[in-house]
Amino acid sequence: MEVKTNEFGHFDVVSDDSDHHFLGSNNGKCFYDSNSKVYRTIMKEWKILEQSLPESIYVRVYERRIDLMRAVIVGTAGTPYHDGLFFFDIMFPSDYPKHPPMLHFHSFGYRINPNLYINGKVCLSLLNTWNGKGTEMWDPSKSTMLQVLVSIQGLVLNKNPYFNEPLRLFDSESKSRVYNENAFIITCYTSFLLLQRPLRNFEAFVSAHFCERAFPILSACSDYVNGRVEVGYYSSDLRSSSSTVRVSREFKEKMIQFYPKLFQAFRLKGASVGGLVEHLELEIEQSEKKSSGGGQRQQLKNKSRRIFKKVMEKIKQTLGWKKKSQIEGRDRSLQSS
Repeated sequence: MEVKTNEFGHFDVVSDDSDHHFLGSNNGKCFYDSNSKVYRTIMKEWKILEQSLPESIYVRVYERRIDLMRAVIVGTAGTPYHDGLFFFDIMFPSDYPKHPPMLHFHSFGYRINPNLYINGKVCLSLLNTWNGKGTEMWDPSKSTMLQVLVSIQGLVLNKNPYFNEPLRLFDSESKSRVYNENAFIITCYTSFLLLQRPLRNFEAFVSAHFCERAFPILSACSDYVNGRVEVGYYSSDLRSSSSTVRVSREFKEKMIQFYPKLFQAFRLKGASVGGLVEHLELEIEQSEKKSSGGGQRQQLKNKSRRIFKKVMEKIKQTLGWKKKSQIEGRDRSLQSS
């Protein structure tokens, strides 16, 4: 029976922990002692998560290993991560909550964000793995697992991840735009890989999510490649808008090459994707024609400049002008005007 995402519980206790990143960790006896502080604190965390998880975050905990947890965050609209699924394996230390939980991000070999490393490291001040001050850091008396997950969703997987690095705050917006293009492509790559190898206890959810979101994801690919809207801001209401946004050639090439694979993966899962491939190819052809036309205009402009330079050289020779540097300076001024 096919499961829909709204039928998949946001919080649940499961038994299969066989593919968890921290499975081999040496969990202490305190996790089995219902009277220990760490046991009581984790049970409190379970209750908070069960009652307060937002719509776009799902958590599974393990009946035999209460020190382990797995969470998935759905990428937010208005970011280059929209409609993607981002998985985190979590382990509570034996002295929790004195020290924050440890997290491992399932990167699938890609660097999708400045705070999320290929090796799975998660840099976040709340986890004491990133610089921070005061309330930004882990507070044993106040901080919770829910707070960590919401912070990753809002502060890490945001609309301008390039600027997560403090030293980049004064860089150009164009660099941020290119970074967003790459982040979206990687989100598509990892979506494809998740469809092939979903993580345990989330198989049904992964399949249902991408079946439901296949059409908007593929439509976004089309709109972004053709410059109809800035990467991260796809909306079905903008499908008829004209091309106005600059898109890098590298992004176009990668997206055009990968799109058919993503389309096929969605279709094999039973997603409704009728007509999207033909529509995307047609828009790409139109985009390339526009690009070719722009190149021809540039060639004509360059040719006009060469002719202008030759004419000025003839005039100088005819009039016998000797102050060559002054004339060349005037030539350059005219050409740039």
